Amino acid sequence: MQKDNPNAERYITIARACLKAINDTAANSGSRDEKIQAVYEAIDSAFQAEFSDYRQSVAIMSTVLERIASGQLDAEKAADLARKTLDQQPEGTRNALMH
Repeated sequence: MQKDNPNAERYITIARACLKAINDTAANSGSRDEKIQAVYEAIDSAFQAEFSDYRQSVAIMSTVLERIASGQLDAEKAADLARKTLDQQPEGTRNALMH
């Protein structure tokens, strides 16, 4: 993975969670299906944690777009609201690719 990739740390965190789950399940007794489920849950938890900022930012921006689209704001108020929303988004979501 390229070090200049904005998601490198996210991928590394998710990979570590996967490896930990695999190592943990290898040492435990249990069925193959239980072990696969444990790894799946670790992957899902890691993804949920890493992308929570994105989901929150998208939800806020969606609300702002709905207000602007309603037509109840004049152009200047709509532009001001858009600027304020962009300024408040989490640092991790600015100019970062999702993949």
